[in-house]
Amino acid sequence: MDYLVETIVLGIDSIIFITCIRNYYKNKNAMTMIQGAPYLNINNDLKEIILTHPDKKLSYVAIRGMVKPLGKPIISNNNVGVQGVVQLLRIKEHVIQRSTTGFWNDSERVIQEVHNIMPFSLETKGIEVEIIDPLAADILDMDVISDVFDPTVPTVMDHIWGFFAGIRQRGIQKTEKMLRKGTMITGIGELVYSRDGNMLQLQPPTNGTPFYLTNMQVTSLVKKLENSKRNYRWLCLLFGAIGIVVGGLIIRKYLKHRAKLIQEAEIKKQLEESRRERRKKTRTKDFGDNQMCVVCKTNPIEIILLPCGHVCLCEDCSAGIQDFCPVCRTIIERKSVAYVA
Repeated sequence: MDYLVETIVLGIDSIIFITCIRNYYKNKNAMTMIQGAPYLNINNDLKEIILTHPDKKLSYVAIRGMVKPLGKPIISNNNVGVQGVVQLLRIKEHVIQRSTTGFWNDSERVIQEVHNIMPFSLETKGIEVEIIDPLAADILDMDVISDVFDPTVPTVMDHIWGFFAGIRQRGIQKTEKMLRKGTMITGIGELVYSRDGNMLQLQPPTNGTPFYLTNMQVTSLVKKLENSKRNYRWLCLLFGAIGIVVGGLIIRKYLKHRAKLIQEAEIKKQLEESRRERRKKTRTKDFGDNQMCVVCKTNPIEIILLPCGHVCLCEDCSAGIQDFCPVCRTIIERKSVAYVA
């Protein structure tokens, strides 16, 4: 319990620090991969380039083209004039919730989230590259078609119930996002032939490298990742410094506690030595063999062991015998001073 607060703070700090470190290296490695990925134009030469590589695939490339649905496009729920290939419908509940400290804080939770997907490709001058599993993309840029917040008008009973329940509803937020038909996007991933060999496909890399579908140019994406990497670097330095300070406080507190225990043990040892000397001076020298301590054979018997009842130890020797009676080997439950006439 002496280190409970510091341990909790250090634990939380360590979790945040490790998360920041992971994100820092994730962004750093992603930047390295993107900068090393060839940028290929979607044209007739693209198929020939793939055929020259082993397994007929390019492990990591960047291409850019216009979104074209491979079938009937999705119609927006809120704007019939908008068509797309990926649709996100999300409903959020916004509430004011009382925390354990008694303060009221804004909070939100997703009630429902639905994705609708139509197979699509990136097209340039009639040449198409089909996009596989777009929801697996680390970045999937979509346009906000509708974002409506419906506030809740609470009644008196709602206020009373919310006060005792510790939660009050603020309203419902409905959001619709779409990847629109005709949008120019950059795709970065693994480029392969389809199984039937009729179409090129861009899919999430099998080696776990990040997959991107973004409306940004490659240079803009790299700059965004660079800014994110820089932020995580500062966070790593900040939480690393906090961890060092808290760890130092724990070590300092431990060393002080240890020094205190050593000092108390020394004082206790000195007191025991002093008591032993005083007992030695006050002990009578006139006692028989039947009244001699069975351990040291020097001092008179002074301690009774219970429950066996044997009076066989001096006070000095009894301090080192805690488990069994030296005479009958009965477990010692209690010791008491014996007055032998």
